[in-house]
Amino acid sequence: MDGIRDGSSLVAFGKSMRDSHFLFADGHINLNQGSFGGYPRRVQERLRHFQSAAEAEPDRFIRYTYPELLRQSRALLADALHCPVDELVLCPNVTTATNTVLHNLRWEAGDKIIYTSGAYGALEKTIDYVVESTAAESVKVELGLPRSDDEIVDLFRAAVKREKRKCEADGQGRVRVGVFDTIVSMPGLRMPFERLIETCREEGVLSLVDAAHGIGHIPLNLTELDPDFLVTNCHKWLYVPRSVAAFFVPRRNQHLIRTTLPTSHGFQPQGKDIYDPMPASAEENPMVKQFEYFGTIDGAPYCCIEEALKFRDENCGGEAAIHDYCTALASKAEQILVEALGTESFGIPETHRVYFAHVRLPIPVGAGAGEVPLEDVPTVTQFMNREFVERYRTFLYLLFYNGAWWARLSTAVYVDVRDCEYAAQVLRDLSERVRRGEYKS
Repeated sequence: MDGIRDGSSLVAFGKSMRDSHFLFADGHINLNQGSFGGYPRRVQERLRHFQSAAEAEPDRFIRYTYPELLRQSRALLADALHCPVDELVLCPNVTTATNTVLHNLRWEAGDKIIYTSGAYGALEKTIDYVVESTAAESVKVELGLPRSDDEIVDLFRAAVKREKRKCEADGQGRVRVGVFDTIVSMPGLRMPFERLIETCREEGVLSLVDAAHGIGHIPLNLTELDPDFLVTNCHKWLYVPRSVAAFFVPRRNQHLIRTTLPTSHGFQPQGKDIYDPMPASAEENPMVKQFEYFGTIDGAPYCCIEEALKFRDENCGGEAAIHDYCTALASKAEQILVEALGTESFGIPETHRVYFAHVRLPIPVGAGAGEVPLEDVPTVTQFMNREFVERYRTFLYLLFYNGAWWARLSTAVYVDVRDCEYAAQVLRDLSERVRRGEYKS
């Protein structure tokens, strides 16, 4: 399980990888790669190289050097994602890109956004804001996860068809966009996103795919998938510094992205010419030009794609080695957690295994003796989150779901079985402390 492989640059997965290549403090066990990521030392060195170059000569770097580095990073990601480079731009994160899509679409009375339950909270709030501020309406498809691919697709298709009939009966609006994940954050399971994209295409609905857990985690061939919009974070699973996301917009839809968020110098107002202080762009694609510069940022993380890909190949042995190790460890971790806590997992089939392990915490909730009152759930969640980092020097993502707390452990090339056993000890101890009422003090 430690992933020992041949090759002079390869390092055993687990503790050896963590000690040799990663930046975590001594005594900290990182079990939440799926939230904020983490990257190796060699990538940090490249990050600092580009930051130093920017500080040495700010105008030279930002105006003239950075655009070419950005194009190189886009080309590498386009190759990894199997799409034309002029259909892929970079932005800070999935939240930025999904906001960009939803705020650029023109909404008319009766237009509908259909999205699946399990959507990331920030995205669901974005949808709610669009509904508050425009004529759009939203429809949430309750999936009751986990469930089979066929059931998910059937529920989604049924919702699209039902809402299309309502629009026809009302004589206004249309089902404009369907929003769903590649991998749901919690419960962390692989969605049948390929079939959901196809369903949208068949029904004449735009597909907006939240692939926050995408590149570096599961294979993505965007030419074959052909979504209308897809965005994937590079800082979660590709081992790129925070924060970088690859935003795919096929040419047929680029006219829909009128502006970046925030709007900046690349925007071309209709019938008006406003001075642009940035150098003339070498990019010919209008949308790509907009994303070349949309506000002053630290562009150094965007320049680290090449080094992250080299790390994965030279030090990890390639994508297949990473995938096989992380999925096998997630399966083993789930067994360890369930056995230690005496509860259960979500029961996600191994065919849908990703880099997550789940377990239900043994904390009863209700009005009876020895049970945590339902109204205390937010307080208990915050208590556990704080104790993870303060006392146990780790973190596991928690969700109160279907009447119970569930913990999510992220596997990565620097995590091993001993770390999973430690997680089990932490969750068992913390659950006992909650049952004793320590969260009240």
